[in-house]
Parts: sequence; structure tokens; C-alpha cells
Amino acid sequence: MNIKAMQKKWLAIGAEVEETGYAKTGYDFNLNVAADNVHPLAELMLAEGFYLVFVTAVHALPAIEVVYQFAHTGSSRCRVIARTAVRADGTVPTISDVYQGANWHEREARDFYGVVFAGHPNLVPLILAEEDVDLKPLLKEEKNLKDVSALRHLPAGAEPEVKTATAAAKKEPAATDKKAAQPQASN
Repeated sequence: MNIKAMQKKWLAIGAEVEETGYAKTGYDFNLNVAADNVHPLAELMLAEGFYLVFVTAVHALPAIEVVYQFAHTGSSRCRVIARTAVRADGTVPTISDVYQGANWHEREARDFYGVVFAGHPNLVPLILAEEDVDLKPLLKEEKNLKDVSALRHLPAGAEPEVKTATAAAKKEPAATDKKAAQPQASN
């Protein structure tokens, strides 16, 4: 695999690409992608021989983020973390039609965070009981939210950006609104 060529392909689909130190972070690249580019990214990663390690979510300011880890083993190891902010309506496109293993990961993220994966074929509760569908156990209280930059690996010498929950909520109310994280009816 040609890493430089991969970086160009990631940039071509609109990803922000940051090279990280595997020894410090456990991954080689950090990608930030818009929600609309998640599916094209998954298709690209599969076409390039990457497998999906996991899908999860993080509740932070300014919005819930869905986090994907992809890995490539072969002539050269490459681990990639891709992140996308959940849209104001609480959705992110599914990648379960590209990576079948994403099916359960996405259902789990819906159970715990209320993220709705648009286009998912069976977005029903996986872990929580049907009567607990409105319970989102991993959503934090607003006063306990940290800025997403405080949760990420920072390059040497960089300082994390510190925001309070109240200030960030005033800037982007839809992204942190609990209604945005509520599940929508599934098929």
C-alpha cells in the first residue's frame, strides 16, 4: 500500500488528514470527515483492503462524534481513526452495507448514544431492552461534557482548546440538543 497515495485519496473525499505517531496513539492517521462523506470513505477503505475494527461514539462538545477505526495489515501496517460529528438531526449514514460488521456496532451506538444510522437495515435495540429504548446510558450531563479537542491526541507542544459546556451550547445548540440524540422510528 502506498501511504502517500492513500492520503491523496482521503483528501479527495474531503477528509482532514493528520498523521499521528502509532507508538503514542495506537493509530497512524486521524481523519475528520463530514457525515456526508462517511459512506464514500467506507467504500474507499474497503476497496483499498482495510478492515473495520470498530464503530463507537463519543459524547463531547460541540456534538456527539461517531468514531471508526480501520486497519490494514499486509506489506505495511496502517491504522486509521475516522471521526464525524453527528448531524443536527442526530443522524449519520450507515456503513453496514459496506462493512457487514458495522451492523451491530451501529446498533450499539444507537442504544447507548441515540445516534441514528440513516439507511441501516435493522436499527433495533441490540443490548438494551425494547422498553428502555429512550434510555441513553452513555450520554453525559451537559455540565460534565468536555470539548472534543481535550479528548484527542495533540501534537507535541500543542495546548488543548478549553471550552465550557455553556459557551459551546450557545454556539451550536442543535448539535448538543438532547432531542437531536433521540432515536427515530426504525423500519
